[in-house]
Amino acid sequence: MFEHITPYAGDPIFALVDAFNRDSRPHKVNLSIGIYFDEQGRLPVLRCVQEAERRILAEGGAKPYLPMEGDATCRAEVAKLLLGEQHPAIGQGRVATIQTVGSSGGLKVGADFLRTWLPDRAVWVSDPTWDNHRSMFEGSGFAVHSYPYYDATTGGLRFEDMLACLKGLPPRSIVLLHACCHNPTGVDLAPVQWDRLIPVLRERELLPYLDLAYQGFGDGIDEDAYAVRALAASGLTFFVANSFSKSMSVYGERCGALSAICASPAEADLVMGQLRYTVRRIYSSPAIHAARLVAHVLGDADLRSMWEGELAQMRQRMVEVRQALHARLSALRPDRDLGFLLSQRGMFSYTGLSAEQVDRLREEHAVYLIRSGRLCVAGLTQGNVDRVAQALAQVV
Repeated sequence: MFEHITPYAGDPIFALVDAFNRDSRPHKVNLSIGIYFDEQGRLPVLRCVQEAERRILAEGGAKPYLPMEGDATCRAEVAKLLLGEQHPAIGQGRVATIQTVGSSGGLKVGADFLRTWLPDRAVWVSDPTWDNHRSMFEGSGFAVHSYPYYDATTGGLRFEDMLACLKGLPPRSIVLLHACCHNPTGVDLAPVQWDRLIPVLRERELLPYLDLAYQGFGDGIDEDAYAVRALAASGLTFFVANSFSKSMSVYGERCGALSAICASPAEADLVMGQLRYTVRRIYSSPAIHAARLVAHVLGDADLRSMWEGELAQMRQRMVEVRQALHARLSALRPDRDLGFLLSQRGMFSYTGLSAEQVDRLREEHAVYLIRSGRLCVAGLTQGNVDRVAQALAQVV
């Protein structure tokens, strides 16, 4: 029955993690997987999440199936987090938000929805983008193309080339955009560039689909939502998938959401109905514990304040290890312009290393990056940054 099936080659990032775990060298450093680690190299458990879970357990109660769209309180808090407390789109009923199984679940639900209702469109993703973006939309039946994004010569953004490409797309094309902390490059659009991009999206009647997996890891919770709020202010219809995996350090709880900001309440109702149906065809309903975690942390003033403080500490730590890596590597290799390490934001930095150089880092120095050259800044600590800088200096 199944002998014709081709072998699965495996996910390259998880394969690297397995190899790292098998590596017996005591000085090994894992800078591959996109997970935030603290200064001790541990996955943190946030105090706000611990307190939220304590309250959830104290409340007790039954654990029924949630509705297909998820918990109402959780969904309302997510909409306010994305758009701001008093955004008109929320009050006017133009936002359709569903709770999803992480932002990956949101991306998949949105992809299946769009394949049904915009079946003849194509999807455009940045060059490069997170590998699973292409896989998810291709898995839903879309043709996926790329638009110019990363400039390998400067470590920055090919913004004019990006604009020129998008100006030539067919109307109603779907354009996947990273709202902040671009994965894998760490290169983001500045607010002034978003302000230039949005009129192009409107003029070409394009559908923006934002991935917001790292809100709060760039410049701050509100600052990192600039693109979402600017698009909403423009009157465009768009999707945004967001996640709390990183920002609340609840990876395995799969806390995410998908929101459609629509032109009218009637459109939002239609979208919500079909999103429910899409969910029903995939996993029926999302996780109740994830919903309660998000609702408690975002909806309680004390827990929200605690979360914002802990998130700021995580963000600041990544800034500090970025600066430390830049300083040490610049001292070792004064012949190289390494300013991109400081201008790139969030969890990732695109080093410009070739696959062969990445292999040397792993084999000769026990420093693990993925073969695209993406470096997970959150894996750096003040204790290992010297060793990483020395290894990088020897292979660049």
